[in-house]
Amino acid sequence: MEINKGTGAAGGQRVNEMIRIAQVRVISDEGEQLGVMSSSEALSRAKAAGLDLVEVAPGAKPPVCRIMDYGKYKYQQKKRISKQQANKPQLKELRLRPKTGDHDIQVKVNKAREFLVKKDKVLLSILFKGREIAHISEGEKLLETIIVQLDDVAKIESPPKQMGKKILCTLSPK
Repeated sequence: MEINKGTGAAGGQRVNEMIRIAQVRVISDEGEQLGVMSSSEALSRAKAAGLDLVEVAPGAKPPVCRIMDYGKYKYQQKKRISKQQANKPQLKELRLRPKTGDHDIQVKVNKAREFLVKKDKVLLSILFKGREIAHISEGEKLLETIIVQLDDVAKIESPPKQMGKKILCTLSPK
């Protein structure tokens, strides 16, 4: 049984002794309604069951409290949130130069393939320094070969376009 003292639980929920309202509606750990009772009586029922009294609907009249294992509840919430964030696709950037060697390009292509298989988007950027900007066609050829190599796992989301001293192209998974 966790006794939460202090300013409040991480989720903004009041737990056990922090619930200071006179009357609360109580739901048991099995989900059945126990009715409206004093918060001290509800807390004693929760302690008798070896669980916590957690306020789940503070805006209701009277507030709704549930008898549950609060530590387990927090753990499940945290796990659910991290699972949602894990499935969120990200934008991964791969930077290349027009004079990048063939093996290095192949390593970048393999890395881009990994990202695309994991359902992340890939931003390919070819950077030009100094006088390299005079040979934009080299960068465009490089970008075209990479796009062809990734054609089986990617589709072009935004076509190659020059922005200053860069050529950018976004690929998304098929």
